[in-house]
Amino acid sequence: MSFLQFSELVLDWALSIALLILCVSMFLTIVRIFKGPTLPDRVLGLDVLTSSSIGLIAVIGIDTGFTLYVDIAIALGLVGFLATISFARFIMARGDTERSPVSTGEAAEPDQPVLTQEQIR
Repeated sequence: MSFLQFSELVLDWALSIALLILCVSMFLTIVRIFKGPTLPDRVLGLDVLTSSSIGLIAVIGIDTGFTLYVDIAIALGLVGFLATISFARFIMARGDTERSPVSTGEAAEPDQPVLTQEQIR
């Protein structure tokens, strides 16, 4: 076995393992997005899913040898960044980060009771 054949074998194994790990991480991220208790958890899951997709595209680009995949990964990174920024602005404008958007609608009990003007005097 020559060094070139050995390096091709190692590269094939490394790419296969990388694809497997990225697919498992994407599956677990999708589960976390559906299970996430709050909206920021879901947004973070979408950001991780975008990063995993960029890695998957990069590994496929290395495997096939096409340089077009690098451009696709860069474009996906830019779109993912803009989506994360817009979701963060939405969460900041909404102001309610503790409750899930799919909650039962019951208001959360405050930790401290609200004092009236008569109780303060």
